[in-house]
Amino acid sequence: MITCFIRYRIDPFRKDAFAAYARNWGEAIPRCGADLVGYFAPHEGDATTAYGVYNIESLAAYETYRARLAADPLGRENYDFARSERFILMEDRLFLKNVSLPHAPKVTP
Repeated sequence: MITCFIRYRIDPFRKDAFAAYARNWGEAIPRCGADLVGYFAPHEGDATTAYGVYNIESLAAYETYRARLAADPLGRENYDFARSERFILMEDRLFLKNVSLPHAPKVTP
């Protein structure tokens, strides 16, 4: 399992548009094959950084998922919405693997 972290730089005056974008992904992402952790928008502090986080089985599964998302009607609509409204100023992805599992501490005798 890998986790995709998407970092966005958003227009601080368009947080409402980003929230609508995030809600749409809340429906489309799970339907297309990824386990959505959530989308996170600025609350306090930096007003321009937001995140999207989801888990996926592998990079190969990610490629299949991306194709499904691009073909999904809501996915296409959401991509078009972001492009036309221009509330996302920058976007990058980072794939990480959780190496701390299990989280329970080891018991020493």
